[in-house]
Amino acid sequence: MKLIGVVKNNQLGQRLDQTAAQLFANFSRSRLKKWLLDGKVQINGSVVTKPRTKVVNGEVITVQVEFEDKLSYQAQEIPLNIIYEDDDLLIIDKPRDFVVHPGAGVSNGTMLNALLHYYPDIIKVPRAGIIHRLDKNTTGLLVVAKNMLAHSYLTQALQRRNITREYEAIAVGRVVSSGKIEGAISRHSIKRTLMAINPMGKYAVTHYRVVEHFREYTRVFLRLETGRTHQIRVHMSYLQHPLLGDIAYGAKIRMPQGVSQELSEMIRSFDRQALHARMLTLQHPTTKEVLKFYAPLPSDISSIVKAFREDVKLNCSEVKCK
Repeated sequence: MKLIGVVKNNQLGQRLDQTAAQLFANFSRSRLKKWLLDGKVQINGSVVTKPRTKVVNGEVITVQVEFEDKLSYQAQEIPLNIIYEDDDLLIIDKPRDFVVHPGAGVSNGTMLNALLHYYPDIIKVPRAGIIHRLDKNTTGLLVVAKNMLAHSYLTQALQRRNITREYEAIAVGRVVSSGKIEGAISRHSIKRTLMAINPMGKYAVTHYRVVEHFREYTRVFLRLETGRTHQIRVHMSYLQHPLLGDIAYGAKIRMPQGVSQELSEMIRSFDRQALHARMLTLQHPTTKEVLKFYAPLPSDISSIVKAFREDVKLNCSEVKCK
């Protein structure tokens, strides 16, 4: 696979390694540097191996892509809820209790293992084509690239914030109004599996919109401007409205006064963060057509939303609950 990029006017005089990192942003700087040192990079057809080489606008940079670290994960026959597929991409509606990518303590049973079985050629694409991730217990839409061209295009679109991801969630407490949360995020200093707001962390922005009020809970839609690990969960906790069921980020049970036994049991037994990736909008990497996808709420969230609405009908008047 060959990558091709043209040096822009504003890159005149830059180092080759810096320019390559900008042109081929879906690859790490360390990987690009290795290819450069290995003689896999050319400027206008001539091999260049010095990272400090200065570039000139209009020059054509090519990189011969080679992956020496082929995926060693096992292909496994695991069902995938594919809602759209063509030659370039897959759109998957992920269920709860499904890890996207192998990691510490999880080497199989993941979406990556399922993709390797469903479409074996995807082994040629970094991370088996997975462009972005969802937490194990977050449900909803994911996009997967089936080839290198689609991967490069979609990864850069995500970095440029040209892919819209909208989530639905149930937050604890009454979220008064819609707004924006800005708070840099980094690894938690003590609980290393969690993330936390940290001024020295990575820039993160979440937009949220109040959709519906219940007694003691609020239904919200959220759009990511950035895509940090656990971003929505961290930001909503920072707003002092953690997500229903998200004990890791401080969610506590808020029981409406006089609640029915059925709803009380539903609230107490809700055992994951109430977060669902409901909408995904992107430009197709080949046709350039704008595609929009929706995923219906999973049964656990839709059931408790219905129960919350019934609770409001039974216990609220315009004066009492406003």
